[in-house]
Amino acid sequence: MLEGAEARSERAPKSRGKQPHRPHVAHLPRRTVAPGLHPFYAEGVRRQDRMGNPSYSANLEVENTSVLMALSGPNSAVLNEVAKESGAEISLRGNTIYLAGQEGDVRLAFRYLRDAAELVGRGFTISPSDVAGSLRGLRADPKRSLTELLDETILVTARRRPVLPKSEAQRRYVEAMRTHDLTFGIGPAGTGKTYLAMAMAASWLGQKRVKRIVLVRPAVEAGERLGFLPGDLAEKVNPYLRPLYDALYDMLDFERAEQLKERGQIEVAPLAFMRGRTLNDAFVILDEAQNATSEQMRMFLTRFGYGSKVVVTGDITQTDLPQGARSGLKEARDLLQNVPGIAFCTFTDSDVVRHPLVQKIIVAYEQRDAALAAARAEQQQQQQQQREPSSER
Repeated sequence: MLEGAEARSERAPKSRGKQPHRPHVAHLPRRTVAPGLHPFYAEGVRRQDRMGNPSYSANLEVENTSVLMALSGPNSAVLNEVAKESGAEISLRGNTIYLAGQEGDVRLAFRYLRDAAELVGRGFTISPSDVAGSLRGLRADPKRSLTELLDETILVTARRRPVLPKSEAQRRYVEAMRTHDLTFGIGPAGTGKTYLAMAMAASWLGQKRVKRIVLVRPAVEAGERLGFLPGDLAEKVNPYLRPLYDALYDMLDFERAEQLKERGQIEVAPLAFMRGRTLNDAFVILDEAQNATSEQMRMFLTRFGYGSKVVVTGDITQTDLPQGARSGLKEARDLLQNVPGIAFCTFTDSDVVRHPLVQKIIVAYEQRDAALAAARAEQQQQQQQQREPSSER
């Protein structure tokens, strides 16, 4: 493997005789790097492995040890994940990261590590769970860098680390929330719909772009009856709203969040209590919107007033409404899809940012649902064919 620094330090022989053979060097593009990175670009070298198959190698040197450690992760967890998802072989010796394998795999891994090092040098945190989604985005668009992919950074507070979208779908979602007054985020669990909306709401409140945050959720039980709940009204609805509180405390310190709640700048309420209200200068989030009925969704979407921004999130595959009831989220998607000023962002299982098993579980259930839908369609077709001969008689 030819190292970039060593390649440049070699001097040409003084004799004018036959020059020694040099491997073809494909220079990876130059790029302005963050402080802490060695100011040279790595060189890609095309060779053949022991079996005669074409091979490609490159290396990247990081002078700042703290940046290198953060880029590698605990026990090189980040580098191992990059190798697993890109297909390139990656090793670390000293302050240099070595890559080898197929040219496309090496270039993809190099692009990620180069840009990730720049982000780490600017204070961002890279975790193994971020790698898969980012590599998918880079593979889909060879001209885009990781910094461009994640440029929709949300600064919640000065003391909290910035929130970064981890996939192209999340980036479009953040951009839509910034540029539209009404945004729908529809997709499976674990894709960051509520988390990013909460981060945006906290950021706008901190910048005084809105006067308050209103968090709304349908008080619908998920397949089981809880029966009578003791306490006052707030205590009765609290179990249904707990997921919103969890997301809120991820964005703000507990004491700060409680102060804002006492001042009325943060309000958490069930959907049924929205009727008759007009919400001006507010950032409103309707979570689990698939459990809103058609009437409730129509009522909610007509509540927000001047200076307000509304985000509606939900997963139409996990409806807890009674059998036969139509989901207001599904109906709103069909009715408002082409209305100017309203953005619809759709997530898939590839955008899941929870435990890797969550993505596999979602795919398994989706395949099961598709098989059941196909079986029902075939059964209906057979019943229709059986009715046709009887009608002819």
